[in-house]
Amino acid sequence: MKRRFGAAFGATLSFFLTQAQAPAPQTATLTVKVENVSPKGGDMRVALYTQATWDDDKSTPVATGVVPAVTPETTIVLQSIAPGTYGLKAFQDFNRNGEFDFNFLHLPAEKYAFSNDARPLFNDPAFDRAKFTLHAGDNTITIHMQ
Repeated sequence: MKRRFGAAFGATLSFFLTQAQAPAPQTATLTVKVENVSPKGGDMRVALYTQATWDDDKSTPVATGVVPAVTPETTIVLQSIAPGTYGLKAFQDFNRNGEFDFNFLHLPAEKYAFSNDARPLFNDPAFDRAKFTLHAGDNTITIHMQ
């Protein structure tokens, strides 16, 4: 009986020790510094997308953030993101309606930005122009409102 108890105890102790030493899953934190923020106020909204969801306006972003817009720079922190390749879309929601608004000519009525300061032509820039790599740990990018 002592042998069984000893073997069982040893196996249990070994299991708990290996579990305690197993590395915690690595996640990333992304700090987004948004420059050229308008003094019109409102909210700054950012959304993080993968390549698969970048072009789909109805897709759910990997992460989002909304904070009051502060001139001249607003900072938003997104946490607990899996490392990988992403693209970021942002806009200054002047009227706080949660939507990117257009004027009667269908031109943007609110300021916007993309990661890598990618510029759109008639639509969002291609993912390859906006993509960046998010590593485990702390990451920071700076974008400029257009």
